[in-house]
Amino acid sequence: MSNTATTDRPAILGGRPAVTMDPARIADANRWPIITDEEVDVVTEILRSGELSIHPVAQALESDYREFLGVKHALACCNGTSGIFAALHAFNLQPGDEVIVPSATYWASVMPVLWCGAVPVFCETESEQLGLDPDDVEKKITPKTKAIVIVHLWGMPSKMDRLLDIAKRHNLKVFEDASHAHGAKWRGRHCGTLGDAAVFSLQTNKLAPAGEGGILVTNDDAIFEHAQCLGHFERILPMKTPARRFAGTGFGLKHRISPMSAAIARVQLKHFPQRNARRNENLNYLSRRLEPLGLNTFLAPDGIDRVYFLYLVQNIESRTGLTTDQLVNALQAEGCEVVGPRYPLLHQQPVFTEDKFIEIARLGHLPRASLPTYRPDTLPKTVRANNAVLQLPSFPSADRELLDQYASAFRKVIGAAGEIAAMGSPSS
Repeated sequence: MSNTATTDRPAILGGRPAVTMDPARIADANRWPIITDEEVDVVTEILRSGELSIHPVAQALESDYREFLGVKHALACCNGTSGIFAALHAFNLQPGDEVIVPSATYWASVMPVLWCGAVPVFCETESEQLGLDPDDVEKKITPKTKAIVIVHLWGMPSKMDRLLDIAKRHNLKVFEDASHAHGAKWRGRHCGTLGDAAVFSLQTNKLAPAGEGGILVTNDDAIFEHAQCLGHFERILPMKTPARRFAGTGFGLKHRISPMSAAIARVQLKHFPQRNARRNENLNYLSRRLEPLGLNTFLAPDGIDRVYFLYLVQNIESRTGLTTDQLVNALQAEGCEVVGPRYPLLHQQPVFTEDKFIEIARLGHLPRASLPTYRPDTLPKTVRANNAVLQLPSFPSADRELLDQYASAFRKVIGAAGEIAAMGSPSS
């Protein structure tokens, strides 16, 4: 067999792998977060100050986010989950209230609903922008519905026109989980500034990481004041409002960010625009190479500026000729870093299907018939879409050579789909 034939033949069929770059170079191309002496210096400065619990750097970070997003209030929390809980708690949810949520998301988008005594109502995810399906949202609103949790999944803004209109018509609060969406915009407006409150996660893998941390943002004075009282007791005494009377106790929790995390977050946010631009350039380039092969790479529609917390593509089996498992297996043989869906679907998790949610939300006093029944066989559109998703690296520092090798791997595999499909599924 000639060298050319061997090179073009998929590795799973005996050819040579497409990804041949030195592993050390690949590790550098995919390394995240990017940490430099600048982060080391600011953390050292905090350590030397001895102010390891409360430090002005936290409020400096909040100022950075207010300026970055153009919002009235920003509150730095110990993690994104605590910020989500604080925002939902400020919505004054009552026992048994319903909150519309997606299933295809990280658990922290939904579980704080339970700790507020409310219950999630799972809705389908639409396939174009990966957000809540407005049609299904409208169908599932009841007199008990009080809020909607909108997740800008993987950095793609949701269908905010319709979702905001639905919320307005039904007088519902809107919370945006913008943990994946630093810098994403909907019709020129930052995601995270469109609803009543939002949270940006600063966890290590996020686009502007701090190790751990979260930023709650809102233009609503009452939500901001409540969130401070809930988890930032040291900030109550300086208040000029009647809430100052709670300074002795707060509302019983502690959500403040570590000063060292806040210092790292400030540096990361400063470098975010240039680093994000390179990541976007890389993934837009690769997406243009993959789209003609039968993959949906979720390119942003007109009026939308997306970002990439992670890079996920959807296998369209009728076009690629391969099941998702077959495609993943063949790409791995080519040397690609590729896996199946990142998050398990929440509506299928035992905490819901086995009624553990009733205990967590302390709803045992309510009739069982008044609470949702969760079944794993619901949300068929979401299940199908989730099963067709592949996760690739997000290539934050890659050059074209690595991207071209990945594109070549997809081309080789899909070009020989008939032979690969004839081998059967990897698990068969």
